Amino acid sequence: MSNLPDYMGVSAFGIKMGVIVPGSDIVSMVCSALKRCNADGFVHDGDIVCVTESVVARAQNNYVTVQDISNEIRDKLNLKADSSIGVLFPILSRNRFSLIMKGIAAAVPEGRVVVQLSHPADEVGNQILPLDFAEEKGISNGDIIRVTDINERFLHPITGVDYIALYHEIITAQAQKAEVFLCNDPCRIRDFEVDGVVVANIHSRERTRRKLEACGCNTITLQDICNQGSAWSEWGLLGSNLSSGDKLKLAPRQADEIAMQVKERVSKELGRDVEVIIYGDGAYRDPSTGIYELADPQPAFGITPGISGRYREGLKYKYLVDKMLDEGADLPSIASCLEVKKGEKLDRNSVEAEGTTPRRVEDLVASLADLVSGSADAGTPVIVVKGFFNN
Repeated sequence: MSNLPDYMGVSAFGIKMGVIVPGSDIVSMVCSALKRCNADGFVHDGDIVCVTESVVARAQNNYVTVQDISNEIRDKLNLKADSSIGVLFPILSRNRFSLIMKGIAAAVPEGRVVVQLSHPADEVGNQILPLDFAEEKGISNGDIIRVTDINERFLHPITGVDYIALYHEIITAQAQKAEVFLCNDPCRIRDFEVDGVVVANIHSRERTRRKLEACGCNTITLQDICNQGSAWSEWGLLGSNLSSGDKLKLAPRQADEIAMQVKERVSKELGRDVEVIIYGDGAYRDPSTGIYELADPQPAFGITPGISGRYREGLKYKYLVDKMLDEGADLPSIASCLEVKKGEKLDRNSVEAEGTTPRRVEDLVASLADLVSGSADAGTPVIVVKGFFNN
């Protein structure tokens, strides 16, 4: 197979690899997998090689324990064993947050953990209340909803889990007392007289932190926890996943460097000029549940310089074809005009570009790679994307 023919658009496929374990040379393993593809004619200049963050972090042995988490929280918030700690806007996820919650509770074994949940859903769309619950009860964003105010508990529409009960159970196994309430005003957690707050939301964490600090709260975000030491990530606990036992796998550290090492190795050993992305969750919103799958801080943890700052944008073909048809142009003229316009520098504010919102290349390609590799482990941790820069 040579480069994609003109009649083909963007294509992506997964590559199977061996088992990656802590200490594996992930750069060498990715390059070896690409060598096989290259020998069969499947790798070319301009391709984008996408490596899932999971195998990079595993190769780095980037794991922390519940005890590591609790020690850091206690130190960074200056807590005692009998202190009270607040957990603000955690997402509803066993994989993403159950062990983090356990670590938070373990930081105050003789104390109290107060959890404030947003409603009717967390920031990625996991529902905790029926959509119209607050409206029907006349509850505003600043009002507190206590668990006793909820007559019928709402189970997660996919997992069937009662997350209020789950988080309460996790906390009381580690600390003396658990309190859970719902409110969309982050500053209401002050009403519970906590000694420190862990800001647990992902995408608006800094905005939430600023609000709490303005209220005088002793505050850290998930990104401030486990961001240094023997196992660490610049993302802290953001992007972490449940591992075995009491361990969490962090997001990969210094992923830009790993991406660059893969690019340089491929250039040296295969003679191919590719770009590389270390990807996590795609920016996908499930239309049937409303759940936004992006529980990582961003779709791409690491990218090579050739991708940075680039946007996917183009002509609004549907508009142009309709316009030229209305003006009486024949099909050969339309096709010729479109080819000419493809080569012209595009004005984002022009009518020709209307409706084609520019989006960052790394976000689109990482999302594509995540969809191709799938949420379950399909055994294809490397995705090759072809034709992206030519279409």
